[in-house]
Amino acid sequence: MNSVEALVLGLLQGLTEYLPVSSSGHLAIGSHLFGINGEENLAFTVAVHVATVLSTFVILWSEIAWILKGLFKFELNDETRYTLNIIVSMIPVGIVGVFFKDTVEDIFGSGLLIVGIMLLVTAALLAFSYYAKPRQKEQIGLRDAFIIGMAQALAVLPGLSRSGSTIATGLLLGNKKERLAQFSFLMVIPPILGEALLDVIKAAKGEEAFGGIDTLPLVVGFIAAFVSGCLACKWMINIVKKGKLIYFGIYCAVVGVVTIICNFC
Repeated sequence: MNSVEALVLGLLQGLTEYLPVSSSGHLAIGSHLFGINGEENLAFTVAVHVATVLSTFVILWSEIAWILKGLFKFELNDETRYTLNIIVSMIPVGIVGVFFKDTVEDIFGSGLLIVGIMLLVTAALLAFSYYAKPRQKEQIGLRDAFIIGMAQALAVLPGLSRSGSTIATGLLLGNKKERLAQFSFLMVIPPILGEALLDVIKAAKGEEAFGGIDTLPLVVGFIAAFVSGCLACKWMINIVKKGKLIYFGIYCAVVGVVTIICNFC
């Protein structure tokens, strides 16, 4: 992987982690086009995922500080309830990530066909959430947090957007747009860090190759993912508030169809 390829893939990761178009799907497509092997891809994937988490901290720092301040009061308040919702949302993805991630990937594979199909599923979810008009709820409850977490767990499949799945599911459940984007981005921090940690542990045990990439492309990809992640996170919050997700649904549908066609060419 050279620096130009790292720049492109870093930008893809940062933008698509928050935009509802599937970062894993776009990274898979980009890696396929550049002919990047798994050894290079693992080290790079860990780096750019950590970069996007840092971008979340930067953009949503006021919300994170609000949560931490409330937690240290050691009382039942809005902040502790919000934290509890995030913890509950992590249960499904934690179970899938620890026990079933490899099984799911083995069954469905990671080729372009499954990426294309899952992009079409993402498009359908975004379309349903755009046209559905459920009764609006004031707060995200524990039940909704768990269901949104289940949607996040299913996004282990490449091409199924994590942000698209969680935000669309929350909208279909009737949660308000103003709160949903922030909750979706905050709930994704622990799973992303956990997934990166699991990859490093597997590499340390020799189960997966880790390395094979020069320092400069790694740094370029990290910076690109961080900067584009900051921009995409802030942009996506405004997009969700305005209810413009249908355009991303159209995009996912087009890319999904093209990806499926290319798989058979």
